[in-house]
Amino acid sequence: MKNIPIAAMIGLFFTALYFLAAIFAPLISPYGMAEIVGDVWEPASSEFLLGTDNIGRDLLSRMIYGGRTTIFIATAATIVSFTLGSVLGFFAAVAGGWVDQVLSRFVDLIMSIPTLIFALVVLSVTPVTVPMLIIVMGLLDSTRVYRLARAVAVDIEVMDYVEAARLRGEKIAWIIFREILPNALSPLVAEMGLRFIFAVLFVSTLSFLGLGVQPPEADWGGIVKENKDGIVYGIPAALAPAFAIATLAISVNLVADWVLNRTTSLKGGRG
Repeated sequence: MKNIPIAAMIGLFFTALYFLAAIFAPLISPYGMAEIVGDVWEPASSEFLLGTDNIGRDLLSRMIYGGRTTIFIATAATIVSFTLGSVLGFFAAVAGGWVDQVLSRFVDLIMSIPTLIFALVVLSVTPVTVPMLIIVMGLLDSTRVYRLARAVAVDIEVMDYVEAARLRGEKIAWIIFREILPNALSPLVAEMGLRFIFAVLFVSTLSFLGLGVQPPEADWGGIVKENKDGIVYGIPAALAPAFAIATLAISVNLVADWVLNRTTSLKGGRG
């Protein structure tokens, strides 16, 4: 613990706090997610620590369950994007030739379309469910991961230890997972933090626009949308989820920066 910077400790604390709250949401939530327990937009009190929302549900309970949904979707989408993007990026770099050209040009085509517009078009013609959100977000975000993974793998692929593996007759899978991946972890770890934050912001944006998590399910973007009209009357119910999104984003960034610094030694490879 003595070697952990203060900024990283703060990031770890809040990141762990949000993830633990998401995991144990049913145990720590004072009320049910959609349970109406009071009047509309009641102020904070001993009974309702954050007050109530636009139809009288406990805002703290909505926040806890909303965090669970937001973090689950963002985490799952990040896993999908990194699994697909990094494997395809490494494969394109190692295979080269027409395989690299076809994959890279296809990724360029997808990236030329604004991500939010692409997602809105897809979700407007498909059922808006949590698995669909994860798939759409993961596939769209994998293009960014692909570009990074390919760029890193192109540099590593010409190293002596990769050439030695080729001469031993190792297959592409061995080269990707045993030679390239361990030496590409540093930039990928840093990018994973950024992609997770982007996923949190993305799902919150989709919910705010009405094409994300559907009521009565809760997520932070949806809670902002439900309570945004209260801001005109000085009711801060919409600010709580916005604050949660901001603090989670900052915390994950701090943790990602610390992990990046600790794994910098991997950049030099094994050669």
